[in-house]
Amino acid sequence: MTYHGSLTRDMLLEHMGIAMMTLDQEIAVYEGMRADLENRHLGAWVLVSGGNLIGVFSSFDEAARDAVQKFGRGPYLIRQVGAPPMTMPASVVYHLQHA
Repeated sequence: MTYHGSLTRDMLLEHMGIAMMTLDQEIAVYEGMRADLENRHLGAWVLVSGGNLIGVFSSFDEAARDAVQKFGRGPYLIRQVGAPPMTMPASVVYHLQHA
């Protein structure tokens, strides 16, 4: 089956795998700075991308707007400092938009 022009199922799965590996790396970066973030920014929302802390925000919406403006569809990590990690279905984590 072909998706969106020449994007094949195998290409799509490969892209999703790369995105998930990158997200795992962003989570690892967050975990490495978590203690400091909890001491300084408990309850705030953080944006992590490219292995760097991009910003600290007062709301999820603020963090999401900045993330989309800077990185488009991602991947990037937005997390509330001090909150337990959320688990979302793959359909929410990676939503394809067809033309």
